[in-house]
Amino acid sequence: MAAEKNPLLSLFDTPFETVPFNLIKPEHFLPALNIIIAQARKVFKETISNNEEPDFQNTIIPIEKCYDEISKTGSILFNLNSAATSPEIQAITQKVSPKITRFMAQLMVDYNYFRRVEKVYEKRFETGLSQEEIWLTESTYKNMKRSGANLSEEEKKNLISIQMRLSTLNLKFNENVLSETNNFELHLTDVNQLSGLPESLIESAAQQAKSKNKEGWIFTLHFPSYGPFMKYSNNRQLREELYRAYTSRCNHNNASDNKNTIKKIVNHRLKEAKLLGYNNFAQYVLEERMAESPEKVTNFLEVLHNASRPFALKEIEAVKNFARKDGLEDELMPWDLSYYSEKLKNTTFGFDEEMVKPYFELGNVTQGIFSLAKTLYGLIFVESQAIPKYHPEVKTYEVYRQDQEFVAILYADFFPRENKQSGAWMTEYRSQSNIGGKMIRPHISICTNFSRPTTNKPSLLTFNELTTFLHEFGHALHGMLANTVYPSLSGTNVYRDFVELPSQIMENWATEHDWLSTFAFHYETGKPMPTELVEKIIDSRNFQAGYLSERQLSFGMLDMAWHALSLPFKKDISEFERSALKPTQLFPIIEGSGVSTSFSHIFAGGYASGYYGYKWAEVLDADAFSLFKRNGIFNPEISARFKNEILEKGGTEHPMKLYVNFRGKEPDPEELLKRSGLKN
Repeated sequence: MAAEKNPLLSLFDTPFETVPFNLIKPEHFLPALNIIIAQARKVFKETISNNEEPDFQNTIIPIEKCYDEISKTGSILFNLNSAATSPEIQAITQKVSPKITRFMAQLMVDYNYFRRVEKVYEKRFETGLSQEEIWLTESTYKNMKRSGANLSEEEKKNLISIQMRLSTLNLKFNENVLSETNNFELHLTDVNQLSGLPESLIESAAQQAKSKNKEGWIFTLHFPSYGPFMKYSNNRQLREELYRAYTSRCNHNNASDNKNTIKKIVNHRLKEAKLLGYNNFAQYVLEERMAESPEKVTNFLEVLHNASRPFALKEIEAVKNFARKDGLEDELMPWDLSYYSEKLKNTTFGFDEEMVKPYFELGNVTQGIFSLAKTLYGLIFVESQAIPKYHPEVKTYEVYRQDQEFVAILYADFFPRENKQSGAWMTEYRSQSNIGGKMIRPHISICTNFSRPTTNKPSLLTFNELTTFLHEFGHALHGMLANTVYPSLSGTNVYRDFVELPSQIMENWATEHDWLSTFAFHYETGKPMPTELVEKIIDSRNFQAGYLSERQLSFGMLDMAWHALSLPFKKDISEFERSALKPTQLFPIIEGSGVSTSFSHIFAGGYASGYYGYKWAEVLDADAFSLFKRNGIFNPEISARFKNEILEKGGTEHPMKLYVNFRGKEPDPEELLKRSGLKN
């Protein structure tokens, strides 16, 4: 394919140089990345053969630019693979990912380049570098040491081979999860089997069946279908069927089984860590995190576990007692928890998720969140029809400051599709940078799997979907407001256990009356959400906080168990998982069910040895939001400090320093326990 005909190899002739999705085809990616990587190799060769004395400009900058070029094109492919995949995209991704991995790995272990970086590093305080340039130099130097630049040539070859294998295994893991999620459907034709289900869910299921030319109703494992079914269905047998299907994904000894994939991933990560001089993968990863070590993470999880466990046990016992009174004669099982918990919450607080949905119409919620961003950070969002999209459902926005200065592009992809991963995430198509005074503003995307509109109703969000929107939008703010020089340090390019602070702090506004009153209007009548309903949301926010904490901690403990292994894993996956989860276990073991085989966060999503970071960031966000609570949730001075010291700075300094600059002190875990009601 001629280079001039490949849209990926020329400047995008689109508004704000956004990705021309309408022109790009799967077959464009491989030749484009071959050329981009070849050009990067040429720049790299010129850099290491440069006879001039190594300095920041002739050693660090060229590779930073190469990395950014590869990242821009690679991100388009990888993002499409997540949000709008196809067999062609998956096949291309499997070919491209190892090529990028190989180039980056070879660069990071090149001894000649390392010697140049080392010289810049040794003189970093003597050559007039800015704080950001010093941090980038230090990061490059440490990353090269941690990547094996000092290994022998044979060891380097082995290391690169391991990393390339891991890149394909990670992709395969995700493909399997998507396949298993899509391949299951609960097809019902008897109206009596719909007992208890909300009208909106029934209508959505009917629409799903119609789209497949079937009679009746189809329920799936995508969460907008699975979650409400488990919460409201009066049919215990069907709840069990759906639960078993969801929790056994990729554990059926078929083509999509992930058990062997997990073993390979875990053992390859261990080999990588051992080659680099570490006892285990967790030790390797955590060296460059706020937590610093597996021991510190384990202690952190244990402290929160000890605080949460007594509350969790009482909460589960309360559900059991309620279920008995409600007529359950058998033992309370995992597929009963959501159902009876929702009933108990309704009885205790007079609050039901369905009560709030009419007030959380997606369009109103979107405007409410945009208005919050305007109040806090002076941002204005203008929907654009001119920006190309990868799917017709995607909404695109131009983002400006109130003085009309352009800030970013935001893509919003709200609904589930069979070619889209489950869950919710934020990503970017272009990083912010300002190298040489040329400001490049970012192109940011948020993807969710919210309840679809039906024939009769618009998309109405649950409270959990509202908090998910706020969470991903917080990540988006981190990307959109980035104001650094170098792209590898901008936006969310921070320590993994710090990256969730900007997202999780946004969730706090979901239970603030003063914010809810600005947008929560009934989609039919236009009337504001009644004050008493807002109070019910606030009163019930800590419902089962102990159980929810234990659940999140269990994922962190499982992650650490997998990655603190110091010997190759040869055991049974299910037995290992059960042992790791035993401290947090609250229900009987269900044969065939588990977490690991569909745990994409740690086996395909970059959270290996980092899932604890969600709880770590909860400590940060609870402590940070307490400052807003004391000074006003829309306080302009506090907002400006959070923007200036956290959101704009990206990864240009150590995160604890950034946090202390904002807060004036290190975070206090007591604030999280108090907010969650886990401290008497």
